[in-house]
Amino acid sequence: MKKLLVLFMGIVLIFAIAACGNKDTKSTQSSSPAATAAAGQQVLLKASNFKFDQSEYRVKKGEPVTITLDNTQGVHGASIKEFKVNLDNSNKTVTFTPDKAGSFPINCSIMCGSGHANMKTTLIVE
Repeated sequence: MKKLLVLFMGIVLIFAIAACGNKDTKSTQSSSPAATAAAGQQVLLKASNFKFDQSEYRVKKGEPVTITLDNTQGVHGASIKEFKVNLDNSNKTVTFTPDKAGSFPINCSIMCGSGHANMKTTLIVE
């Protein structure tokens, strides 16, 4: 009887874990930049410990840009002071229209450890 109960509980646990996994996948898909912005430029900032995934991101002046922060490792933020953009865990996506061309620093805006001061990249508006 105990073996049957343990087997049953194991099956219930497997279904519960599988169901949680499906919910996470659906919420990630529905909050993707492509789903939230029908038109415009998309920038995905992937942040890991003390670096962004690219040294620069290029967009066009005068066209809407949707920037999404994806923390792949650690807890980070992203700030572009010139365009008043501030991304963090509570605000992971922002859309704005760059009105001036140039190179603009993107800095990690959340103290993330010893490499925080060097966690930078650049937004180039052409």
